[in-house]
Amino acid sequence: MQAQQANNPVITIMGPTASGKTDLAMKLSDEINGEIISVDSALIYKGMDIGTAKPTKHELENYPHKLIDFLDPAQTYSAADFRRDALAEIESAYQKGKTPILVGGTMMYFKSLIEGISELPEAQEHVRAEIQQLADQHSWSYIHDELAKVDPESAQRIHPNDPQRINRAYEIFLISGQSMTDLMKKEKQPIPYPVKQFAFQCEDKTKLHQRIEQRFHIMLKAGFENEVKALYNRGDLHLDLPSMRSVGYRQIWEHLDGKLDYEEMIFRGVVATRQLAKRQLTWLRNWPDMTQLVIGNEKENLQRIINSLSY
Repeated sequence: MQAQQANNPVITIMGPTASGKTDLAMKLSDEINGEIISVDSALIYKGMDIGTAKPTKHELENYPHKLIDFLDPAQTYSAADFRRDALAEIESAYQKGKTPILVGGTMMYFKSLIEGISELPEAQEHVRAEIQQLADQHSWSYIHDELAKVDPESAQRIHPNDPQRINRAYEIFLISGQSMTDLMKKEKQPIPYPVKQFAFQCEDKTKLHQRIEQRFHIMLKAGFENEVKALYNRGDLHLDLPSMRSVGYRQIWEHLDGKLDYEEMIFRGVVATRQLAKRQLTWLRNWPDMTQLVIGNEKENLQRIINSLSY
């Protein structure tokens, strides 16, 4: 379905963590026959429910969310992966006569979806195997150093203990003869659908900080620590994985490691969540073509979105 055939635009609901995005998306879905598509780099993981504020089983039965709960925490998922999957889900929603509602706080995902992302060469298993063999002979630190020679920007961005991303960046260079950084600067294809963008802003950061602290304590009472303990005890996960870098999970992991006592874990978890919210708000400060929503003013926010649509 082409953009001009879509009866309604894609709707995006963005904002900082704990601002009420999911509740608004569910209510909006009732009003406009919507299909909710998650834009969250933590909700994609299985077994990470409490700490990511994943919708409850009851909520998901009534408001199914696409692109959540489908990936093992040991795996990685890129912005390009998200864009591919989100475009497929948007197309599927339109085919069913529904309005796509994209909701979340992973701003890089939103940016990649809306503005487009440069085409990168497809993976080639034999090249990946060659890189893996080099890493086995030397180390992933050695491969990271080799990457730094040909693509210093990617090497600076990718952690030396992230073999999957090191492998991909070095593979791109070996296949194409160009760095991933240079390829990503080339012309991008924007989203092929009309988009209306809405975002929660925050005039009163004290109120948002209170909501964040309250939610963190609610998560702990709901069994957040046991959730992380199950991941910790698997034995194949570590703190350099994107999944385990999620706020709250890292701090509880360090508590289980004996590096933080319980109170320090809570303090650092709350601080990390507040820092995440600050980064999200920084992204939104200069976001183009965005209509502001007000935290805690649900009825007005809902009406504002509905009024913007032409039926």
